[in-house]
Amino acid sequence: IMERKTHVKINRKEVMLAKLRKSCSCTPQKLKNFVMDFFPVLRWLPKYQCKEYIWGDIMSGLVIGIILVPQAIAYSLLAGLKPIYSLYTSFFANIIYFLMGTSRHVSVGIFSLISLMVGQVVDRELLLAGFDLNDDAPPALGDGSLQNDSLSNSTAFNLTIAGINAECGKECYAIGIATALTFVAGVYQVLMGIFRLGFVSMYLSESVLDGFATGASLTILTAQVKYLIGIKIPRSQGHGMLVITWINIFRNIPQANLCDVITSAICIVVLVTAKELGDRYKHKLKFPLPTELVVIVVATLVSHYGKLNEVYASSVSGAIPTGFIPPEVPQFNLMLRVAVDALPLALVSFVFTVSLSEMFAKKYAYTIRANQEMFAVGFCNIIPSFFHSFATSAALAKTLVKTSTGCQTQVSGVISAMVVLLVLLFLAPLFYSLQKCVLACIIIVSLRGALRKFRDVPARYHVNKVDTLVWVITMSASALVSTEVGLLVGIVFSMLCIVVRTQWPRAALLGQIQDTGFYEDDLEYENLSTVPKVKIFRFEAPLYYANKNYFLKSLYRLTNLDPNLEAARRKKYEKKEKQHLQKGNHRTANGLGVGETTLQLVPQQIDFQALVVDCSSISFLDTTGVNTLKEILKDYKNLNISVLLACCNPSVIDSLKRGGYFGRDFGSMQEMLFYSIHNAVLFAKDQK
Repeated sequence: IMERKTHVKINRKEVMLAKLRKSCSCTPQKLKNFVMDFFPVLRWLPKYQCKEYIWGDIMSGLVIGIILVPQAIAYSLLAGLKPIYSLYTSFFANIIYFLMGTSRHVSVGIFSLISLMVGQVVDRELLLAGFDLNDDAPPALGDGSLQNDSLSNSTAFNLTIAGINAECGKECYAIGIATALTFVAGVYQVLMGIFRLGFVSMYLSESVLDGFATGASLTILTAQVKYLIGIKIPRSQGHGMLVITWINIFRNIPQANLCDVITSAICIVVLVTAKELGDRYKHKLKFPLPTELVVIVVATLVSHYGKLNEVYASSVSGAIPTGFIPPEVPQFNLMLRVAVDALPLALVSFVFTVSLSEMFAKKYAYTIRANQEMFAVGFCNIIPSFFHSFATSAALAKTLVKTSTGCQTQVSGVISAMVVLLVLLFLAPLFYSLQKCVLACIIIVSLRGALRKFRDVPARYHVNKVDTLVWVITMSASALVSTEVGLLVGIVFSMLCIVVRTQWPRAALLGQIQDTGFYEDDLEYENLSTVPKVKIFRFEAPLYYANKNYFLKSLYRLTNLDPNLEAARRKKYEKKEKQHLQKGNHRTANGLGVGETTLQLVPQQIDFQALVVDCSSISFLDTTGVNTLKEILKDYKNLNISVLLACCNPSVIDSLKRGGYFGRDFGSMQEMLFYSIHNAVLFAKDQK
C-alpha cells in the first residue's frame, strides 16, 4: 500500500519577501560577489596558468584575428556599411566579451546572419529616407576621412525626420540606423537578463534555427551574386527579395563585367579547394590555412597594379580610413523607428551565443551561466554602439577554429582584438583596391556549412518527419519572405506542431504479453493475448480541453461502444416494451416473451465488463479533462461497466481528487485507482 507524503505548505509571500530582503541588502562581501559575477574575468584571470595556456591562446588569437580582418571587410557588404565599421565591431566585441563572458572558447564578433539582419533594416530606412541604395558608383577620392560620403549620395538628410545633424549623408545616416538598432537590441538582451527571460530561447528548436540559418544563407548568397558578376541592379527590399533579385540578375546578365566574373571564378576555386583540403587534412595541420587573407592580399595587389578599377570598371572597396571616430550617442528618434526590428535581432544573437557556449562548455567539461551570457552579449551591443559598431553574436566557424588551434581562455580574444587594432591603425588603407567580388566570394564560401544542410534533409526526414517539415517551412519563409518573418513563422509553426501532436495523439487498445503482467499496443506487437471481459485503453497525451473530443471518439471507436448511443437505444427499447405491456400484449415488440426481454436488453456487442484506462502517458489534466473522465465513469456505469484508472502520476491524482472524481470522502478510491495495469486487470476479473 503506497501512501502520499504530507507536504508542508509554503507561504509564497514570505518566501518572496525573504528573497527580496536578501537581494536588496548590501554588504561588502555581497558587493564583491556581484562585481566578480558581473565581470567573470576577475575570477579566472588571477588563476591563469600562463605556462600551460599562453601559447595556445596566442596561436588561436592570431589565427582568429587573421580570419577576422577579411571577414569583417566582407561582411560590411551584408550590413550595407563601410568596412571600417565592421572592423570596429570585431575589435570592441572581443574586448567586452573577454571581460564579461563565461565561455572560454566562444568567438564573439561579426556574424553573417546578424550582419544580414542589420543590413535589411539599414536598407529599408535608407529607402524611406529617400537615399539611393546603388552602392556600385565609384568611391569618392579624398584624404580617407570618414566624413567624405560617396558622391552618388551627397544629399543631406532632413533634420525633421531623423532628428540628427542636417548635413548627414547616406553613410552617416546608415551607421546611425545601425548603431540605434544595435543599442536597442542590447537593451532588450540586458532586460531579458535582469528579468531572467532566458527561457524564451527554448522556443527556438534546432530545426527552427537550422532552417532560419539556411534560409538566411540563401538570402545572403542571392545578395552577393551581383558582386560576383559585376552587374549593377537595385538592392531589393521587403518581402520576396530573393525572387525579385534573381529576376533582376537574369535580366542584367548581358551587362556582366568579365573581369569580375573571371576574378570570382578563380577566387571561389581557390577558396573551396583550400577549405576542402583543410577539412580533409585538418588532423595533420597545427592551425588552419589563412586562405582568405592570402586571397585578399593577392587580389588587392593584382587589382592595384593591374588597375582593374580604372581599366575594366571593376568595383572596389574604396578608401578605408585609419584610427577611431569620436564616440557618439545613438539617436533616440532612430531607436523608435527600429525598436520592433531589434527584438528578433536580440533573440537570434542571444540564442546563437548561448547555444554555442553550452555546446563547448559541455565538450570541455566546464559550466557557463546563461544569464551572464545574456548580459555579456547585451553589453557587446550596447557599449560598441557608441563607437560606430553594429550587432554581434557568437559564430560557430570561428569558434571551431579557436578550439582547433589550442584556445584555452578568452585571452585569445584579446590577441584577436590586437590584430584587428593593428589593421585599424595602420593597414586599413592598403585595401583600397580590393575588388568587391573577392569579398563576395569569401562570404559565399563561408556559407558552405549552412548550405550543406540540404544534403541532410533525407536523413532528417528519416529521423523525424515533423521536424523536417518545421525546417522546410522556416527555411522557405526566411528565404522567400524575409528573415524576421521566417523566424516568427518557424517559432509559431513549431509550437503549432506541438499543439497538433497533443490534440490528435496516438490512442490504442492494449493486449497482454503472454505469461507476464505487462501490456502493449495490440496493433504494434504480435502474439498479444486479449483479456476476457476487459478493455485496456491508452491515450498518449495530456487530457485537456483541446483534445477532449478526440479522446472520447478514440475511446468509443476502439471499444466499439458509444455509451450514450447505447443508453439512448435501451431507453427507446424499454419505452416500446412498456407500451406493449400496457396494452396487455404479452409478446414484446420483437416477438419475444416477457421472460425473454431481459436477454434482449443486454446487447450482444458489449463484450466487456470493465474498462481500464492506462494514464501513464497523461502528464496532466485540466478541468475539462477531469470532467471528461467523470463523464465516461458515469456513462459506462449506466451500462454496468466499471472504469478503472491505472498508472496515474501524482499530479493527475491530485487533479482527480480536487475535481471530485473519487467522491467526497475518497472512500471508493482504492477500487477506482491502481498503480499498475495488471493490478487493475486482476481486480476487474474478480468483480462479479
